[in-house]
Amino acid sequence: MLHIIGRREDGFHLLQTVFQFLDYCDEIGLRLRADGRVNRVTDIHALPAGDDLVVKAATLFARLIDDFPGVDIDIRKKIPMGGGLGGGSSDAATVLLVLNSLCGRKLSVDQLAGAGLQLGADVPLFIRGHACWAEGVGEKIQPVALPEPWFLVLDPGVHVSTAEVFSHSDLTRSSPLTTIAAFLEGAGRNDCVPVVQKQYPEIASAMQWLDKYSPAKLTGTGACVFAEFATQEQAQQVFEQMPMKYKGFIAKGLNRSPLLDLV
Repeated sequence: MLHIIGRREDGFHLLQTVFQFLDYCDEIGLRLRADGRVNRVTDIHALPAGDDLVVKAATLFARLIDDFPGVDIDIRKKIPMGGGLGGGSSDAATVLLVLNSLCGRKLSVDQLAGAGLQLGADVPLFIRGHACWAEGVGEKIQPVALPEPWFLVLDPGVHVSTAEVFSHSDLTRSSPLTTIAAFLEGAGRNDCVPVVQKQYPEIASAMQWLDKYSPAKLTGTGACVFAEFATQEQAQQVFEQMPMKYKGFIAKGLNRSPLLDLV
């Protein structure tokens, strides 16, 4: 669900939305150094190190504590970049949490979440690690208990400009306020869908195909689309029929991030 209920004077949109985790992740390795440097050892062609949120997260953490030893960061991407799945924000939160653990837990979760907000509005939710209802620009969050179905996530292979979607003249910006109770009873939609489908016919086509099997939804502004299934077997059956032009994966929905068990 992503309702846009207004717009602030600074241009940021006011939202009501819901986040849930997937048991599907990038792999990150952190090795402390002794010279204070932040070094990404992995070469990612489409993502220069200076633009990578894991590097920004480590650099931010270095400013928050004394005697930061430095770190080498190895990252193996599985989550589609630019797919609207929060991969970059999740990776940034992971770096903050693990570095804090390796350096003696000098910062509280609240301090880490406050710092993470500088990297992105949804970084704090990955730090806190619980499925949540979010408001404001995404920074006001409260835990929520959701069903944990299996998801089929489909990547249409296009990149959506979030800035263009949120600046589009056709975007609904006046959805009425709703409640958690109403959402849990089945209310809620994604206000970005009409604009995204109009601007990106590949996404419209992917949603139309997936909708034949289970209601298709959009990951924020996309580009990935998803549908939920009661069992892994049901999701697998649809996955095996997926057109070759798409990529995708199956994952379990989770209300608690597995990262919390690691740190």
